[in-house]
Amino acid sequence: MTSVQSSTRLPCGNRVLDLAQTHVMGILNVTPDSFSDGGQYSQLDAALRHAEAMVLAGATLIDVGGESTRPGARAVSPLEELERVAPIVERINRELDVIISVDTSTPAVMREAARLGAGLINDVRSLRREGALDAAAA
Repeated sequence: MTSVQSSTRLPCGNRVLDLAQTHVMGILNVTPDSFSDGGQYSQLDAALRHAEAMVLAGATLIDVGGESTRPGARAVSPLEELERVAPIVERINRELDVIISVDTSTPAVMREAARLGAGLINDVRSLRREGALDAAAA
């Protein structure tokens, strides 16, 4: 592999993202109060079916979110967010050939999602919460 080729490949957990290709990211909100899908995927089986459908439609990345960022949304505890995100990250990692991104600003969720197979972190707060930068870099 030449240096140009190696610079276009980004390790993402147990998979590699080829940056020389165009990618489609499917969004999977596993919150009961999602503003984009009305909470349709807060149950594990429904979430997995939706992830499968997005992959079949061409998604090469799935972004899993467990806390709504809509204006006025109720904040959730790290444990509640983790209980929403962890099971689906684990199942997607085990059952689908896709890169998993986790949409979170919570360091504990970042660490556990990475342990379960998430290869990217999508943080709307730009890793500004205490401990987030360290969790993302680990």
